[in-house]
Amino acid sequence: MLLKEYRICMPLTVDEYKIGQLYMISKHSHEQSDRGEGVEVVQNEPFEDPHHGNGQFTEKRVYLNSKLPSWARAVVPKIFYVTEKAWNYYPYTITEYTCSFLPKFSIHIETKYEDNKGSNDSIFDNEAKDLEREVCFIDIACDEIPERYYKESEDPKHFKSEKTGRGQLREGWRDSHQPIMCSYKLVTVKFEVWGLQTRVEQFVHKVVRDILLIGHRQAFAWVDEWYDMTMDEVREFERATQEATNKKIGVFPPAISISGIALLPSSVRSAPSSAPSTPLSTDAPEFLSIPKDRPRKKSAPETLTLPDPEKKNTLNLPGVHSSEKPCRPKSE
Repeated sequence: MLLKEYRICMPLTVDEYKIGQLYMISKHSHEQSDRGEGVEVVQNEPFEDPHHGNGQFTEKRVYLNSKLPSWARAVVPKIFYVTEKAWNYYPYTITEYTCSFLPKFSIHIETKYEDNKGSNDSIFDNEAKDLEREVCFIDIACDEIPERYYKESEDPKHFKSEKTGRGQLREGWRDSHQPIMCSYKLVTVKFEVWGLQTRVEQFVHKVVRDILLIGHRQAFAWVDEWYDMTMDEVREFERATQEATNKKIGVFPPAISISGIALLPSSVRSAPSSAPSTPLSTDAPEFLSIPKDRPRKKSAPETLTLPDPEKKNTLNLPGVHSSEKPCRPKSE
């Protein structure tokens, strides 16, 4: 298990970001989806928790085979997805990721939002007070992102909002900018497979960090698109975008209906389930299947007839001549 805490500051208020994060997630998912790969929305509906109150539950399938490194693609089936389940009780959210093919893999993310510059060192005292973890600050303006994801229009150093007047952030902006808020994310990655655990957990944290950086940059860069939206309007945008995204993927209808599955309260969901999600097919992955038409090799005959000890020279041994026919295995 590898635990890290990420702190991402934004030139927004917590109330503003309630709309912004919903808009960003929907638009980002749609942009990253293409036929056969991307984010399929399986379920999105209101949910009430006895402790956290009213919220929203979503379940998604993230198809990402082509985005895996070569060493990972070598051991996963062609149809490979990660199941995302999220409980949004803003300004507190829980997100869990499990894998249809790797039941010992999981990611658990708890997020809290506060109007400060990432200065609350005790925000997760109830969840992880005694757990050792690295605290990582992510700067949406100055941290480098993978080149393939860079867009100048989404660069906070260049972008300036017409509706809010915020933007063109410079180094050290977090020390003086108003308003400012922080997304605190406690991320636990587990991959309990001997020999691969450290490598995989470190790789997943690198991917998580890149996603957090890109997503928060986009949420700010798209502020003029969502800033005037009401909650009803952003929910309608979310619904329409999810429908369009599912059509864009187009080839993976849900294998089962999950609308009737009861959701456990957060008091019971203390950790991600280790059980795999229902796969799309009951067939084994191609590389684990046994070819049906391959003849079975035999290292020895199934039956053997031994010679009669009373008879001599019945075996056709080298240098020994016999008029008798040698013993042969019985035909099958």
